[in-house]
Amino acid sequence: MPETATQQEKVQEQTLPEIRSRILIIDDEAMIRESLEMLLDLEGFEVATANDGEQGLRKLDDGIYDLVLLDLALPGQSGLDILRAIRERQAQLPVIMITAYGTVQNVVEAIRSGANNFTQKPWDNEKLLVDIRASIARYHTEQENLHLKRALKQRYNFSNIIGKSETMLAVFDLVGQAAPSRSTVMIQGESGTGKELIAKAVHAHSPRRDKPFVPVNTGAIPTDLLESTLFGHVKGAFTSAIATKKGLFEAANHGTLFLDEIGTMSLDMQAKLLRVLQDRRFMQVGGTQEIQVDVRIIAATNVDLRQAVREGRFRDDLYYRLNVITVDLPALRSRREDIPLLAAHFLKRYSEENGLPLRSLHAETLRTLVDYDWPGNVRELENVIERCVVLSTAPVINADLLPSHVTGTGYTTSILEHNPNSSLFEILEEVERRIIADRLERCNWNQTEAAEHFRVPLSTLNQKIKRLNVEIRKRSKE
Repeated sequence: MPETATQQEKVQEQTLPEIRSRILIIDDEAMIRESLEMLLDLEGFEVATANDGEQGLRKLDDGIYDLVLLDLALPGQSGLDILRAIRERQAQLPVIMITAYGTVQNVVEAIRSGANNFTQKPWDNEKLLVDIRASIARYHTEQENLHLKRALKQRYNFSNIIGKSETMLAVFDLVGQAAPSRSTVMIQGESGTGKELIAKAVHAHSPRRDKPFVPVNTGAIPTDLLESTLFGHVKGAFTSAIATKKGLFEAANHGTLFLDEIGTMSLDMQAKLLRVLQDRRFMQVGGTQEIQVDVRIIAATNVDLRQAVREGRFRDDLYYRLNVITVDLPALRSRREDIPLLAAHFLKRYSEENGLPLRSLHAETLRTLVDYDWPGNVRELENVIERCVVLSTAPVINADLLPSHVTGTGYTTSILEHNPNSSLFEILEEVERRIIADRLERCNWNQTEAAEHFRVPLSTLNQKIKRLNVEIRKRSKE
């Protein structure tokens, strides 16, 4: 009976050789080379060796490697000289320095010259293998990230948006098609999914790219000030209007106006916005002359506007005006394959911003990140990685640096351990304080959004924040 296509594919999969990571050892001591080669071969690595720096560089030029183990004390050119030569050839290739003289000065000089890690003879096999696997895993993730960025840049130049999942690739395709048009775009997604990044990508790939991109968080501006913010006002229009002031519509003329949290806008403001979208003209608060503008609108929301329309909280005519092209951003928990890429991206960013050596994630740490549901989405992941980079003192970030809500350790256990003599009232207050602080952090310290999640009035949340002395941090850009 002839084999089916599926059977043939299974046979091919079984016969395909496993791709092994390749490591280059550069050391002038034969015993060291043989010892490392035996250890790495048993662990499934493919190994090449060189007895001096020049031979090592030739092998590096002739082959493809995932990591270099480099002796510091080499005959002729020193290990640091060879390290610098490697960096000129392959800036990202991980290099672990090996030496019998692990002085602070040697370590500092090696790290400054581009070494990823440093181990001293005689080394601990298990620790060395952990460092090697972590360095190679990080390198592969960075290379995948780089290839993905290059592919997206060639296609759409989406350099600041990370994702290889099918849902994100579909978003990239839709943005690439929608950007050149004049059409209004609606971006829907949970808080922290990157709606402003998508809005900027639409603007950057439109004919308006050289004109202003003006973002405004409509949910953060009190209703009585929003009209003046958007349309401007004339002198004397209200008590504090001591001079005529242009609004954001005029500031965005010929460009793009990004209206974030559009679902929080009052019905009265919705009617005024609808008129501008229909007629492309408006009057300033207190003014009598109409002003004509050419502005592309991109709106964003983290609430279900169709449900808001059904409940009478959002005008159906405005909804249909805004909902010409809809971009649905997936939650991070629905594209878990993107988490390692995002984590590597944020590790690099915050290491550079804080002037720290580039860290890598332990396999257990990465598994924990992938398994967590991320209610705060990409923004929450970014905050967690920044925390890990700042607090880490080792090259590999272990799971114990992750916040308790990510690892699953409970509030109550932690509080009881640190406050064994606390009263029930004090314990309950501390639990409430931590829950509010966590929710605020996941909402990027937006108190209005946090109050919506808790389903309490904003005034109630503000009272609790003051009573419990919850520390409020500055909001960051999405």
